[in-house]
Amino acid sequence: MIIGKIEDGIVLDHIKAGQGMRLYGILNLDKLDCEVALIQNAPSVKMGRKDILKIDKLIDLNIDAVGYVDPGITVNIIREGKLAKRSHIDLPEEIVDIVKCKNPRCITTIEQELPHVFRLTDRENRVYRCKYCESKAE
Repeated sequence: MIIGKIEDGIVLDHIKAGQGMRLYGILNLDKLDCEVALIQNAPSVKMGRKDILKIDKLIDLNIDAVGYVDPGITVNIIREGKLAKRSHIDLPEEIVDIVKCKNPRCITTIEQELPHVFRLTDRENRVYRCKYCESKAE
């Protein structure tokens, strides 16, 4: 399989196998007007299998969404065909409008304009709870 070289863009590497499509949806990559490649189940020495996302454009990337989906992801910024910056992502302390609260009694179901805010309450188990009603994010 041959995926073209990126001149200016972003490569999300070391995504847990099977999480690439979820990240694609959360980041709304289908709405971009550039080439986006999703490579699933690529062989990896460290992980066995991994997913990779290649975006052929420098965009404003929601780092919190990336960290929420998989905190082990590496973000590579490519400029003029060369690696300009590499970042390793960690779990964000707070996520906003990435997941929606499922509690029917939560204020966010009545007040539609309120953002869905979840805070990290258990780093070890990756548990996020709604800021308003303390429901666990799914």
